[in-house]
Amino acid sequence: MTTPKSKLYVLVHGAWHSGRAWDRVVPLLIQDGHRVFAPSLTGHGEKAHLLGPDVGLDTHVADVVGLLHEEDLSDVVLVGHSYGGMVISGVANQVPERIAALVYVDAMVPEDGESALDAAPLTRYLLDLAAGSDTPWRIPPLPEQPAPVGLFGVTDPDDLAWLRAMLSDTTARCFQQPVQLDNPATGAIPRAHVHCVGTTPEDVPRRPVPQTQPNGTPSQVWDMRCGHDCMIIAPKELADLLLQTG
Repeated sequence: MTTPKSKLYVLVHGAWHSGRAWDRVVPLLIQDGHRVFAPSLTGHGEKAHLLGPDVGLDTHVADVVGLLHEEDLSDVVLVGHSYGGMVISGVANQVPERIAALVYVDAMVPEDGESALDAAPLTRYLLDLAAGSDTPWRIPPLPEQPAPVGLFGVTDPDDLAWLRAMLSDTTARCFQQPVQLDNPATGAIPRAHVHCVGTTPEDVPRRPVPQTQPNGTPSQVWDMRCGHDCMIIAPKELADLLLQTG
């Protein structure tokens, strides 16, 4: 049980990653007195053996909704990184009564009926690369680039070794399946956005955040001067921002 001053966080990783991506953030939230869940989505981490062509966005939304029901979690600060923004949006549409706040961490922020391809068109490149392979449904992680881009913005050798050991393939269906956002109750949920602006090339488009949230309050947007995987590169800074939400 949470205390009146404590919060309950559910941290949702992005494509190719696993729940371990949050390993440096979780203890920082716990030591401040909060409960934290950081599940691995189907096909990733300890569930990597479940990856198959039928795994998609709906699978991952069901993963998180199932966790909320199984653990009877409510007043949840639901955090999504990257593709995880698609997942938390779908979760909020299904169980808005359980969500205290949504936090999009350098994440896709879809509209109703959009897929990851709509929210982040650059993902089309990855599907095109896989199309000529023997398993076109299977999408490997992004290739590592020279610094300062690195691998998801990670460049430190030790961090890179840890990250590489964590990554696994995802599916085309995750990027192609549209999210359903037709529940008007989701509009009342406060939301915040964290943008990682340290190594993002200037020609990579970022969908602008409206000045006003759906609930009518001003939008909350924070910039972090680091690469995309901020939970690995700057866990303390990210945890400090998460503690301000919910």
